[in-house]
Amino acid sequence: MELQTFRLPYLAGCRYFQRRSILRRQFCTKRSGFCISCSYSLDKDPLIEKLTDARVIYSVAPAMGHNQEAHPESYLRVPAIVSALEKAELTSKFRGSEIIELQDFKPASPDDIANVHAKAYVAGLEKAMNQASEQGIIYIDGSGPTYATATTFQESLVAAGAGLTLVDSVVAASNCSQNPPTGFALIRPPGHHAIPKGPMGFCVFGNVAIAARHAQLVHGLKRVFIIDFDVHHGNGTNDAFYDDPDIYFLSTHHDGSYPGTGKIDEIGHGDGEGTTLNLPLPGGSGDISMRTVFDEVIVPSAQRFKPDIILVSAGYDAHVLDPLGSLQFTTGTYYTLASNIKELAKDLCGGRCVFFLEGGYNLDSLSYSVTDSFRAFLGEKSLASEFDNPAILYEEPSTKVKQAIQRVKHIHSL
Repeated sequence: MELQTFRLPYLAGCRYFQRRSILRRQFCTKRSGFCISCSYSLDKDPLIEKLTDARVIYSVAPAMGHNQEAHPESYLRVPAIVSALEKAELTSKFRGSEIIELQDFKPASPDDIANVHAKAYVAGLEKAMNQASEQGIIYIDGSGPTYATATTFQESLVAAGAGLTLVDSVVAASNCSQNPPTGFALIRPPGHHAIPKGPMGFCVFGNVAIAARHAQLVHGLKRVFIIDFDVHHGNGTNDAFYDDPDIYFLSTHHDGSYPGTGKIDEIGHGDGEGTTLNLPLPGGSGDISMRTVFDEVIVPSAQRFKPDIILVSAGYDAHVLDPLGSLQFTTGTYYTLASNIKELAKDLCGGRCVFFLEGGYNLDSLSYSVTDSFRAFLGEKSLASEFDNPAILYEEPSTKVKQAIQRVKHIHSL
């Protein structure tokens, strides 16, 4: 196939603004002023048609210069995923217009980052790059595990920009199609631990939080629903929107794991009370537990909230093989989650849905699970059985899981 990547410097590479009218929807870029219109006639912009024909669009920001030897959040993570996608023939090289990689996208600006993070933090991190250049590596949060190299600031802007580009593109497609592609930002550093005032837990900027604000400010998508299924609580995203009634943050995570936040009674504050839902799961929870959580907690929460877009902090460290987790998700669990979330977005918000890579530190389980997520987006059969080994699983703590679900349903009146 001749189409390997999708370079649209005035669409995928720029921020553009939405102007709604009865007869047509129009998108204009800041940088060039060029407008892309989607009318309700049969005449569609061919560039938009490429997006609307796609089933999956993704962006890649591997941050190859942001690396510390032997650190679990390794620069090998994103390349391992890309290699697995190529091996599975799940790229545009093999699938043509079904799967599109967005390239030449614009990094996020410091102002984009400051929609979530304190300006003092953003400016301070940029200045710290001189020190990192001199020393090779520095530590940028008090607890130690979050490091920076000389390229960290710029590569973190690129990662956030990759997510913003996907939001832009999915929204553009959704205004011309009832079945827009699902987006996946294959990016690092991850983001969901980064608090408004600074970095934390391997995370530099809150990629999904920044994208949520972008969806609101640029596209007028007021109500944003965030699902975080990383094994660790997304405390940064939680804190960014704790008093915001228009952004619903729902996290499932291993009870008692890092960073120790995300208790079941943390439900938001002030106007945002009720739009934060934390469900700590007991150790050993797996596929059966997560299917039940999805049906009994995630679906009714989203249906009641009525989102305009769904964003996903997709952490793959709840996999049974992951060295930093103590849950029993399998590749099949992630396939089911991806498939169900895609359908949920189709039912509730015109299919607008973007996934953001968070954790996942076993390169094999990470890459195979993301690959199977792509199959779910395409509506194709899971190949999880080729990787998963049921013999290593043990009985899930069903009673404790049921109790946790019943408690969170009571708290949130689900």
